[in-house]
Amino acid sequence: MEFLELVRKRRSIRKYKPDPVPQEHLEYVLEAARLAPSWGNRQCWRFIVVKDPSKRRAISQRDWVAEAPAIIVGCADPNLSGSRFGQQYYMLDMGIAMEHIMLAAAEKGLGTCWIGGQFDEETVKKVLGVPQEIRVVAMTPIGYPAEEPAPRGRKELREIVSYDKW
Repeated sequence: MEFLELVRKRRSIRKYKPDPVPQEHLEYVLEAARLAPSWGNRQCWRFIVVKDPSKRRAISQRDWVAEAPAIIVGCADPNLSGSRFGQQYYMLDMGIAMEHIMLAAAEKGLGTCWIGGQFDEETVKKVLGVPQEIRVVAMTPIGYPAEEPAPRGRKELREIVSYDKW
């Protein structure tokens, strides 16, 4: 599959079949995250795969997230990441790693949906035993799509790109 074809295939899925995700597919997408670039190659991330239905419900603010057969929770240690010009890089590092997960999942025919900020971080930490100094940055449900979402609108390239100046 060509790269842009894969990028176009990746969609935000909000309805999942109950079928479990094969372990080898989970390991494949997590391997993609492991290989993601990070600030100074610090690899500040940890991923928690949540399969337990009661834990999925406890950490989800939306029913459709909990209904996926698994949720991948992306955590980061800010102390392992870098900081420059007042910006901490763990959020960027985690964004790159999560996108790797989502693209790898799409390649395997799995659906995902970026969840960033639509959860209670303290609840997630408590339910999953995440240490207090670690940040819960993002999560994604993962599973086989139960529906095909409507086409998404995207701006034309000419609307978002300029050369040599604004």
